[in-house]
Amino acid sequence: MVLRPPVEPMLAQARDDLPPPSALPGDLVFQPKWDGYRAVLFTPCPAPGPVLLQSRRGNLVQSRFPDLVRAAWTLPDGLVLDGELLVWSGGQLSFEALQRRAASSGRTAARLAEEMPAHFIVFDACQIDGQELLHTPYSERRARLEAVFSECRLTDPWRLCPETTDVSLAQEWFTDWTEVPGIEGLVIRGSQQRYLPGARALIKVRRRNTTEAVVGAITGTLHRPQTLVLGRFDQAAALRPVGRSAPLRPDAARQLAEQLSPARQGHPWEGVRFTSSWGSRTPLDVVLVAPDLVAEIVVDTAQERGAWRHPVRFSRLRMDVAPADVPPFGAGAAPSTE
Repeated sequence: MVLRPPVEPMLAQARDDLPPPSALPGDLVFQPKWDGYRAVLFTPCPAPGPVLLQSRRGNLVQSRFPDLVRAAWTLPDGLVLDGELLVWSGGQLSFEALQRRAASSGRTAARLAEEMPAHFIVFDACQIDGQELLHTPYSERRARLEAVFSECRLTDPWRLCPETTDVSLAQEWFTDWTEVPGIEGLVIRGSQQRYLPGARALIKVRRRNTTEAVVGAITGTLHRPQTLVLGRFDQAAALRPVGRSAPLRPDAARQLAEQLSPARQGHPWEGVRFTSSWGSRTPLDVVLVAPDLVAEIVVDTAQERGAWRHPVRFSRLRMDVAPADVPPFGAGAAPSTE
């Protein structure tokens, strides 16, 4: 059977810690978790035919990445590759630049392809030489994928995702590589795993750090807060939004309700419009509060323009830390100065 779009990519379930050796079929295989867009690439089968690029949700997006389509002449026919779209900008991986590429079309897509070319990091193969590999163990799929890269002498924009079965080395990657923008943590596979489209059969572990931010607004009510909208002061002493918390636990909501105060006149976020999530246009109704409380939060490494894209976790209030001692806007996961 020759695979055609859409093919649902195999997904991962989130864990807080590295799994035990028996968590997946076979040996555990560790790969970096890239902060990009998941995509599936199809080369013609049989040729001639178009090169297709499918998003995680099943949409065809090859018109937005004409540079990858042009570069696909180096790839053999009959491939279906599972990977991550990434864009370099300003000497580092940039999610914002990737978003611009993914939203472009026509002449704009062609111009952005020249200004900020995309890369495709390949971490699995669903089909090679027109042969479907969904029931083939991962170790065999990887060996065939490595052979394709070697025999075709593939270079940029095609990159084979590094991997290791060495737990100590994986822990080094988790600690050191996640200091680099664009790498969030690890994805773990089993060497004997079949490819299961749409199933959360892999494991992902994001690096998380503890830091502080100022509570500037909430969703819900002062008596029953649901989530926090957090900020940090920039060099001009303006409170800038940096993220939103995941839903609060009942005990945390009660603790916060005892300390929250209504916003005073001249709150720095008066008139500011908030959205429900990063990149969304759905408005979020918030209640402004006095920016006097400091929250200790647990964050991942996915930041863009000084703000965390994913919801942060509220740990506790830091009554011993003043808002002025919170790390400044743009400081990432640095600890407070208190």
